[in-house]
Amino acid sequence: MDISPERLVERFYAEVWNRADEAVAREILHADFRFRGSLGPLRTGPDGFIDYMRSIHEALANYACIIDELIGTDTRAAARMRFRGIHRSTFFGVPATGKEIAWAGAAFFTTDRRRITELWVLGDVDAVKAQLGAGAGSTFAP
Repeated sequence: MDISPERLVERFYAEVWNRADEAVAREILHADFRFRGSLGPLRTGPDGFIDYMRSIHEALANYACIIDELIGTDTRAAARMRFRGIHRSTFFGVPATGKEIAWAGAAFFTTDRRRITELWVLGDVDAVKAQLGAGAGSTFAP
C-alpha cells in the first residue's frame, strides 16, 4: 500500500522523533535509509538513525520537532521546522544548563511511497551554540 510522503513525514516527527518510538522508526525507515543532519555525521539504516536519535534525546529532555510547513510531491517532501528541548547533558561540549533551547531548520525527504529512504536536515546550529554559550568551533558528535 502506498503512503504519501507527507504522511510518512508526519509519522516520522510525531511518533519517531517526538515519542522516540524505535519500533515505528524500524517500520517507516527503509533498510538502506540515509540520514544527514546538521548536528552530526551521515547515518545509515534504521539502527544508525536510532543511535543518533537516542543521543539527541539524552542531551535534550522533552525534545520536540514541530512542523510549520510541509509540502510534498509523489516521492519527496520538504518541511520547514522548529526544534526544541531542555539541555540536560553535554551538548556541543557544554555541560547541562537546564535551559530550554530552540532553533529552526528544514528537512528534505525522499521516499519509495512505503518508507523513507533518505533525509537531509539543515538546522540553525549557530543558534544552538549561541543559546548554549558554545564556542564557534564546537561540534556535536553523537
